[in-house]
Amino acid sequence: MSASLAVAGAACVAAAVSLALAALLWRRLARIERVQAVVLGSGSQDLLEFAVALQARIDDVHRAVAEVAAGLSRVDRRVDGAVTNTAVVRYDAYEGTGGQQSASVALLDATRTGTVVTAIQGRDYARIYVKDLDRGRSSVALSPEEQEAVERAMSR
Repeated sequence: MSASLAVAGAACVAAAVSLALAALLWRRLARIERVQAVVLGSGSQDLLEFAVALQARIDDVHRAVAEVAAGLSRVDRRVDGAVTNTAVVRYDAYEGTGGQQSASVALLDATRTGTVVTAIQGRDYARIYVKDLDRGRSSVALSPEEQEAVERAMSR
C-alpha cells in the first residue's frame, strides 16, 4: 500500500507541476496575443498577411515619393527660369537735373538671363531703352548704371 501511496503522491505532484506550467504558459500566450493585437489591430489577420499589407503600403509610399520628387524637379526648372533677381538703380542722367529721375531696372533669372530696362528722364523728354541679357551677356553694351543694376540683382 505504501508503494501505491508513493505513486499517487508522485502523480499529484506531477499534476500540480503540470497545472502550474500550464498556467504559466497560458499567461505567456495571453501576453503574446495582446502584443500581437497591438501590432495587427483588431483584425483577424495573421502576421504574414499583415506584413504583406504593410509592404504594399510601403510600396505606395515609395511611388508617392517618386511622384513628389518628379514634380519638385519640374518646379525647380520652372523657378530657375522665373524672374527672381531684381534691382533698381536711380540716378541723374544729365548735369543740372535733380531728384534722380532716371532709372535702370534689372529683371533676371538665376542664370543672369533677362532684361534691363532704362528710363532716361530729361527736362523736355523721356527715353526708354530695353536690353536683353543671355547668361549675363548683352548684344548691346550696358551703361555703368545698367551694369550696377545687374550686379545688385544678382547679389541678392
